[in-house]
Amino acid sequence: MKAPVTFAIAGFGDRGSTYASMQNLFPDKMKVVAVADLNPAKVEKAKKLYDIPEEHCFSSAEEMLAQPRLADVMVVSTMDRQHVGHAIPALEKGYHILLEKPISPELSQCKKILDAARTCPGKVIVCHVLRYTVFYNTLKDLIQSGRIGDVVTICANENVGYWHQAHSFVRGNWRNSRESSPMILQKSCHDMDILTWLLGKRCKTVSSFGGTQLFKAARAPEGAALRCLDGCKAKENCPFDAEKIYITSPKTGRVHGDSWITSVLSVENTVESTYKALREGPYGRCVYHCDNDVVDHQQTNLLMEDGSTVSFTMCAFTESCYRTFKAMGTRGEIEADMLSNLIRVRVFGQPEEVIDVGKLAGDLKGHGGGDSGIIQDLLDMLRSGAEPNERTTTLEHSMESHFIALAAEESRLHGGRVVELEAFKNR
Repeated sequence: MKAPVTFAIAGFGDRGSTYASMQNLFPDKMKVVAVADLNPAKVEKAKKLYDIPEEHCFSSAEEMLAQPRLADVMVVSTMDRQHVGHAIPALEKGYHILLEKPISPELSQCKKILDAARTCPGKVIVCHVLRYTVFYNTLKDLIQSGRIGDVVTICANENVGYWHQAHSFVRGNWRNSRESSPMILQKSCHDMDILTWLLGKRCKTVSSFGGTQLFKAARAPEGAALRCLDGCKAKENCPFDAEKIYITSPKTGRVHGDSWITSVLSVENTVESTYKALREGPYGRCVYHCDNDVVDHQQTNLLMEDGSTVSFTMCAFTESCYRTFKAMGTRGEIEADMLSNLIRVRVFGQPEEVIDVGKLAGDLKGHGGGDSGIIQDLLDMLRSGAEPNERTTTLEHSMESHFIALAAEESRLHGGRVVELEAFKNR
């Protein structure tokens, strides 16, 4: 029996801990052997969960990187602007890299790691997990089959969810592009990757519009307090009230005990620790009085090299978090959404075919099964010695989505002007 692939986790937050937890799914194939995080409580939690030796527990990614290579793979799931600075030294030490997206919000840094990866033996796999879902692989097969002819237009939506926007992009780590990334990159490089992958075409030009419509001081309701638990007079009718989102909401709160967002607030993840975090930390702030600058809605248009088009909408103001998709071709159309997990194929003049993805996939948890899918593919590739396949999210493949997203943000900041992608890449 082959030895398990060993993993070192740099950043044991929501994403780092998710990838580490895949050891429970693949106990014979992977083993977490090292961890680093700025929060000692998170390090201690990882140590206990995965029986990590004390000497392989570190207070920062830099401290871990100062050691000789500790594992086969390093998961780089630190903050966005730290990714390249942690991934390049790890590559130079001989690690394979599982790199959380985005690669970097800086075009120069994207190019820097691309150059570094070309001279290092380790593979870099970017966490564009949607490519590993049954949902999008089924769509890919349908489009490639030619059943709807040549695809002329794609319309896609990322419905962020009002509570997810408040949690991650108003109060949370990705609220401010100067500290993290523009939202079209941080949240929707997934979409730029999956849409171009589905089409199998290159993007020629990009344009984009968007902004912050609601989450700003000028839109605060009368009587709004700076913190939700500090006697806010607007609390009763505010859907963004932190107590509703994290404690009492039947949809997202701790009352049901199954919300991933509460685990971000405290390591203990109890009602008591959540209340403490809301009183003292950033997640208890009023959504109208935060230091956020990322958009809450954005429309992006892509013109592909063959003249086909993609229209992509990202919006905070939806009940649930899910994606919708519609491809319109010369012989038919495909319509699908990840909430129902139904794909509808309508070939012109023929009866509609409905595909239930839920019946095709054993696991739809974690980005529709993409979280486990990317780990399984990585393990199989490393254990077999195989080269990346057509869907593998290599650094080179994933970089295209970053070029598009960064060009879209430039367009948005300049009133929606058209950006020529090739010229943008060559800056």
